Amino acid sequence: MEASAYPEYLWEFLTWQQIKERLSIVDTAIIPCGSIEQHGPHLPVDVDYHDVAYLARQVAEKCSDPKPFVLPAIPYGVSYHHDDFKGTLSITNNALSHFVYDLGCSLARNGIRKIIILNGHGDNAPTLKYAAQMINRDQHIFVCVETGETSDKDVYDLIDTPNDIHSGEIETSTTLALRPELVQMDKAVDATLDFGSRYLDFTSARGVPWYVRTKRLSDTGIMGNPTKATAEKGREIWEVMITHLVRFVEEVKESEPEDLYQKRY
Repeated sequence: MEASAYPEYLWEFLTWQQIKERLSIVDTAIIPCGSIEQHGPHLPVDVDYHDVAYLARQVAEKCSDPKPFVLPAIPYGVSYHHDDFKGTLSITNNALSHFVYDLGCSLARNGIRKIIILNGHGDNAPTLKYAAQMINRDQHIFVCVETGETSDKDVYDLIDTPNDIHSGEIETSTTLALRPELVQMDKAVDATLDFGSRYLDFTSARGVPWYVRTKRLSDTGIMGNPTKATAEKGREIWEVMITHLVRFVEEVKESEPEDLYQKRY
């Protein structure tokens, strides 16, 4: 493998001496967290894991030097709600929160002062936020969880489907843009959700978080409309997500922790 395949910001490819040297110039780390779960009859089960790992690397690559560390992606998440569909591998909230907590504390002991947990699976969010709170409580470092907040508004402006949250227009488009050979478009079906209440809509600005097993909403596991997906939309979505996340990571990376807590005039 060429040397370029081992970027200096990927933690796992560095020696302990290289990590020690880089820790003297950068104190920010990205932890990507995904899931292995059903994504309808037309997408592979690794979408959340693959995409969050790809996003983390693309963002780090486009950041200014010194680039933030990127940790190996966590493949498994809280996916019990997809258990009715084979291929889903779920861990408990406690298991994930303990794992991320231990990892965050270990990073802090190494000298990392700012952690960005990059979440590629929406239902991991409550668990990852809890872990972030506990890391902050015990290590007194900056920890945040990004689950698309930096770009969701702009992404939804690029698509037509309301409540497009799983294996729909967005995820099918982004997969078509990167790995079209893994998309079985002949098996994609319209499974658009309509709850009749903006407070229950998953993508509403006024939506209230609520939880349900996917099978109660969809026989195929799809929640959205993948038939409207295109590779061109996917490339636009990736560009939006990467651009906004780079801006956010740069702000975090370039700031002293004290300035992140309170703007100083």
